[in-house]
Amino acid sequence: MKISSLLASVLVLSSGFLQADVTLPSVFSNHMVLAKVEKVPVWGKADPGEEVTVTFQGKTSSAKANDAGRWEVILNLKDSGSGPFEMTVEGKNQLTISDVLVGEVWLASGQSNMQWVLSNTTNAAAEIASSENSQIRMFTVKSTSSSTPQDDVEGKWVVASPQTSGAFSAVGYFFARKLQKELQVPVGVINSSWGGTPSEAWTSPQALDTVPDLKATRERQWAAVKAYPEKHKAHIEALEAWIKTHGREDKSVTDAETFAGIDVNTEDWVTVAIPGEVKAPGLAESGAIWLRKEVDVDAKKPTGLTLPIDGYDSVYWNGQLLAQTAPSKFPGTGFVRRGGPYTVPAESIQIGKNALAIRLYQPMGPTRIPGEPRAGSLSLKGDWLAKTEYQFSPLDADTMSAAPKPIANIPAPSHTAGFLFYGMINPLIPFAINGAIWYQGESNAGRAHQYQTAFPLMINDWRKQWDRGDFPFYFCQLANFLPKKSTLADSPWAELREAQSKTLALPNTGQAVIIDVGESEDIHPRNKKDVGERLARIALAKDYGKEMPYSGPVFEALTIHGNQAILSFQHVEGGLVAKPLGETYDVNTLAGKTSPLVRNSPNSELEGFAICGEDKVWVWADAKIDGDKVIATSDKVPNPVAVRYAWSDNPTCNLFNAAGLPASPFRTDDFPLTTFGKKY
Repeated sequence: MKISSLLASVLVLSSGFLQADVTLPSVFSNHMVLAKVEKVPVWGKADPGEEVTVTFQGKTSSAKANDAGRWEVILNLKDSGSGPFEMTVEGKNQLTISDVLVGEVWLASGQSNMQWVLSNTTNAAAEIASSENSQIRMFTVKSTSSSTPQDDVEGKWVVASPQTSGAFSAVGYFFARKLQKELQVPVGVINSSWGGTPSEAWTSPQALDTVPDLKATRERQWAAVKAYPEKHKAHIEALEAWIKTHGREDKSVTDAETFAGIDVNTEDWVTVAIPGEVKAPGLAESGAIWLRKEVDVDAKKPTGLTLPIDGYDSVYWNGQLLAQTAPSKFPGTGFVRRGGPYTVPAESIQIGKNALAIRLYQPMGPTRIPGEPRAGSLSLKGDWLAKTEYQFSPLDADTMSAAPKPIANIPAPSHTAGFLFYGMINPLIPFAINGAIWYQGESNAGRAHQYQTAFPLMINDWRKQWDRGDFPFYFCQLANFLPKKSTLADSPWAELREAQSKTLALPNTGQAVIIDVGESEDIHPRNKKDVGERLARIALAKDYGKEMPYSGPVFEALTIHGNQAILSFQHVEGGLVAKPLGETYDVNTLAGKTSPLVRNSPNSELEGFAICGEDKVWVWADAKIDGDKVIATSDKVPNPVAVRYAWSDNPTCNLFNAAGLPASPFRTDDFPLTTFGKKY
């Protein structure tokens, strides 16, 4: 290239940079809702030193971009009407944002139960059909993890309607709907949630580093993530060399339809149980094998496949290849992928019978599927059919032992300390919010005692980062889940609920107790209406001055009188109630599955109470309501010292108040927790 041409190119590039357009984060976009508060930041990017003006409701505010190109103005919307309005942002270019409302804005976050969409909930068709409401809007943040602070997210504001609301966070939608109905103002929800994630991933690294145990884990995780690419590269090179040396390269598939099609003769296929090792008499242990399962589908809509496979797979739906993981792309043997980018498009789905087939390339031995496969919410565990495509010759033990060993797994990006804060929370700061709602904890249950530190740390961190004071933060206590037990036992889920309850010591917090909406076989209860509306009750009572009960009974004090344990409560709200127990309980509402309810204390007015003496041996108690108190006794415990209520994964319990809200699980003892010492 000639010097003159090179100089001209540089000048063109420089000119383009100097004339860069003013930009806004995606959260400032058409149909957005702004908070009706005194300080509403609006920010974006421009050339350093460029003056930017923001015009809204006839008022103009200006700011100059700093050396990093960031600018920010503050709007006072305390006395604003609801709109809709138009906003213009002007620098060297002009941006126009239309259909802007002013009202209440809440951040909704957590893991899968907050992410759970309206279309997958109880009575979904009717709820969606009646969801037309231009005053309810949701901004859904695309799942993003990052090792560095991000300044924008992918997403857009969507107005509630039968065409759109099915994809809304169900908890967020029901929360917003109740607020909007009661307040008669616009309500916007920013949904930033990701299934299966721990609270530490949502907390900033700076906050985590103030707790020695969490700092040590963060540093270890980050070091592993940093070192992983080089280790992975070396592992793949060694693995491919071993495969080539021993003639165990995969063969091209020329007849996938004969294994993966809808109508396949499976008379000579064998049965294997999944989850587990893919191994059965007559099935090759190395080579290529096929798995298949018929999946009944009742709607043509995109369906996610969760396939936790520890190996190299090609996934087919009705004979069409969906996704593939070869050794060159594999994260490393021993790494279990949880779901992958496996989504069946709507046009590939047939109403009724569909064929899911998985081809497993096994150069070293049988593949392991350690977790439960799912198609959407449908469990695919159980018997699958399997058939060998081709088989490698056996290798001697020394040759097999020389195969490259698995490299150490690194945490999934969505589980890594601080990565979700950087990717999905930091870009939203300092967008003006009225408060936050949170549904999470399942991923922390195994170390519930540590959650007593980690959860308040996250809340305080967000409040500090937003610099809006102790804004309201309301959360869901874990729902009942897992099989019911007739014997009294320790429960990590009960311990996690206790950690959540202890977080109420922070100012401006509230807890929605949902111990009555869960399902024993589904970690995602389909009843999200009660969940969202109970969260909304807290906000309406505590922040908007509405006179309404917002909490079920909360344990206050224990008094021992002879063989009686006398318990008093706050939030009695019209009186304590023993809610009638049904003949069955929910196992899986999607499948219409219930199970007979067996009473633990069949002669007792109240279920769920346990009592112990100095020996710390727990027994079921007979419990009854006496005014605004509960009296618990047992013939086996003449001198009680402690009481527990609903202290199990999936308790049978029925203490409510007259407002129809369930009592929060509790214990009066301070015996050691089973999760003490379990760390992130």
